Amino acid sequence: MQSISLLFILLTCSAATIAAQITPPAPVGPTPSDNQLRWQEMEYYAFIHFSINTYTDMSWGYGNEDPALFNPTKLDARQWARVCKEAGMKGIILTAKHHSGFCLWPSEYTDYSVESAPWKDGKGDIVGDLAAACEEYGLKFGVYLSPWDRNHPDYGKPEYITYFRNQLRELLTNYGDIFEVWYDGANGGTGWYGGADTLRKIDRTTYYDWSNTYAMVRELQPDIVIWNDGGDRADLRWVGTESGYVGETNWSLLNSTGPVPEEELRHGVEAGDAWVPGEVNTSIRPEWFYHPRENTKVKTLPELMDIYYQSIGRNATLLLNFAIAPDGLIPETDAQRALDFAAAVNEAFADNLVERASATAEQVRGNDPKYGATQAIDGNDATYWTTDDGVTAASLTLDFGQPTRFNRFLVQEYIPLGQRVRRFTLEALVDGNWEEIADETTIGYKRILRFPTVEATRLRLNITDAKACPLISNIGVYRAPQILTPPTVLRKQSGEVVILPADPESELFYTLDGSEPTPDSPRYDGPIATDAGGIEVSAVAYSPISSELSPVTTERFGIARTDWRIVDIPDEQVANVIDGDPDTYWHQPAGNALPASLIIDLGKQERLSGFRYLPDQRLWSSGIITEYNFYVSSDGETWRLVSEGEFSNINNNPLWQDKTFDPVTARFVKLEALANTKEDNAAGYAELDVISESAMR
Repeated sequence: MQSISLLFILLTCSAATIAAQITPPAPVGPTPSDNQLRWQEMEYYAFIHFSINTYTDMSWGYGNEDPALFNPTKLDARQWARVCKEAGMKGIILTAKHHSGFCLWPSEYTDYSVESAPWKDGKGDIVGDLAAACEEYGLKFGVYLSPWDRNHPDYGKPEYITYFRNQLRELLTNYGDIFEVWYDGANGGTGWYGGADTLRKIDRTTYYDWSNTYAMVRELQPDIVIWNDGGDRADLRWVGTESGYVGETNWSLLNSTGPVPEEELRHGVEAGDAWVPGEVNTSIRPEWFYHPRENTKVKTLPELMDIYYQSIGRNATLLLNFAIAPDGLIPETDAQRALDFAAAVNEAFADNLVERASATAEQVRGNDPKYGATQAIDGNDATYWTTDDGVTAASLTLDFGQPTRFNRFLVQEYIPLGQRVRRFTLEALVDGNWEEIADETTIGYKRILRFPTVEATRLRLNITDAKACPLISNIGVYRAPQILTPPTVLRKQSGEVVILPADPESELFYTLDGSEPTPDSPRYDGPIATDAGGIEVSAVAYSPISSELSPVTTERFGIARTDWRIVDIPDEQVANVIDGDPDTYWHQPAGNALPASLIIDLGKQERLSGFRYLPDQRLWSSGIITEYNFYVSSDGETWRLVSEGEFSNINNNPLWQDKTFDPVTARFVKLEALANTKEDNAAGYAELDVISESAMR
């Protein structure tokens, strides 16, 4: 009896000794702060853009707009918060001051604010209203304060920094807890500047003295995260585009000093020495502020789902913008689209198939169940499957017990101990054979893969390369329903309309009379001949298998380009500028000094009310025009200037730029490029178009 008791004691002690020797993995590389972890777990939150330029139909205010214009008679911050809450967002960041310098709160340091507006007889405070609404709806609240101020007379001088910090202090002390502060990367340029009407440039890496500004921010709001893309490294990084995606390879790391190349913004730096994760910022409309012309351009559900998978699904967060209409409300179409988006995400991830699966792995740290494969499917983010130190390639297998259909795979690393996985593959056991269905790179906080529906009995995650022993905290497998993507509608120079499907198996239907297309509408079987006048084309994709329709694509086209020609440029490629295809482009020959002019002969006299410019659509293209003059002529000899100014934010958001002017009759038009985003002599074009007077009606 004593021998049995002694043996039991020895075995118990040995097990305890072994357990004690199995230590958790050590951190690898930089790791996130508590603030960064809380922010990452939010995943999805809102931007609100609203300012004085909402009333002037401008992308950026110039700084001289009259505060009397600002009168949002139906403004309801509770509507903003309610929409965001119902859309599944966790917080809201408000543009308290954009580049115009107009403040949405009654700042002690300027009268260029809501205090000088007729709204609420100058006694309103939108920042305060939204902070209270966020608290009511359980949302976190953040603020955007533009460093660039086109109104303030001292911008560009040392005195402005005191003004900027005074306003920042107001926002961070008077409105409760602030989860994020946003600064923007647009700094310096032309502006009103108290009546000076000058061009002011600053060194964005030194002018703001960011290190001391950050210190003040963190003292006032200890739980905050800071977004900035210039100067001293902030807590979060821009991902190099406002189109709604980050790179498939996405490290949450940067180097703490030195410039950040565009590729590093998109992908991070594998060997970076600072934890600086990516935030994907994009708008539910093409631009950030409200423009009536974009009422039919609200992103479709398929577009929003693509953004979800290319942001949250690629180890980033999603900051989705609402443009407030002049009445002070989120437009109904935008609000409903956000709610549809939330419902689609919930439907796609409602049923986690791993709940009916078992998980096994041959490589387990110390053979301790505490680190076993089941820890990756237990629904607890604080537990994880891992291996012994030095094991950087390992596999985890899910067994569903029966053939199971799926098309989504979710995987998360335990990032409090660092981001580790460099590469992984996914294999499915189909009819007794292992088939590779994905070969990918980084994971990070969350990675979601999309692929055609697979029916398999088992699924195997292979970590093929990692910085150290991998730590997998969560795995999910799902079967998401199909969502049809709307088609693309183009009008060629010949006048023919072409409709391109996103899914080659879908059928296309269209209308030309403004009505909504259905399967009873004309079926698209090839290019549609049109006359030389304006036309509105609406098209849908239809699945004969599911009987589902895609969202409607509507494009309004003005004067046909049949008789157009580019004047006095012998290069045949220049025709790309008027061919109707946004994917073709032309650059004026290298060495030409700006200003550079492009002249189009329309073939006959036309009534014009504006023009449209689309820059080269390749990523980070050169020659993107920022400042311009636009002329018209009846004879190609005598020119009249009808529009001049800037294409605001075009570098980060290179979309169609629409400029209108009082109607004129002309046969020739000339776009004169005065400056570009690179401050060199290049001028590039994907398309140049005119807006007819009839199209404005």
